[in-house]
Amino acid sequence: MTTRSDIMRAIKGKNTKPERILRQKVRAIAPGYRLNRRDIPGSPDIAFIGRRIAIFMHGCFWHGHDCKRGSRVPKDNRGYWTAKIARNRARDEETLARLSREGWRTLVVWECELRDEAALEARLRALLA
Repeated sequence: MTTRSDIMRAIKGKNTKPERILRQKVRAIAPGYRLNRRDIPGSPDIAFIGRRIAIFMHGCFWHGHDCKRGSRVPKDNRGYWTAKIARNRARDEETLARLSREGWRTLVVWECELRDEAALEARLRALLA
């Protein structure tokens, strides 16, 4: 039988399908970005270093978005998940505040926002143009 830690270990942290979709859209507007730069606070999924722009792709569940998928809390071990998602949200807020203090412009793209391609493209163009 598969243990919970085996299941969690199998969840990818980089190069997920939503990240690949986002990168494809960004590449069409403004190529020349860097991926997962650990020397930038929060290790943004996409970074334009010279322009000081950081883009984060957030999974709705993992980062506690207020959409249908993000507001769902697992039935098993409810206290653990509530605390974990709260920690993730607090870390995200601190990361965005720190980047702002350091002069970076940021954009958070939620997984559910990938469905509305026109709206996402408009947000990306507004940031990258």
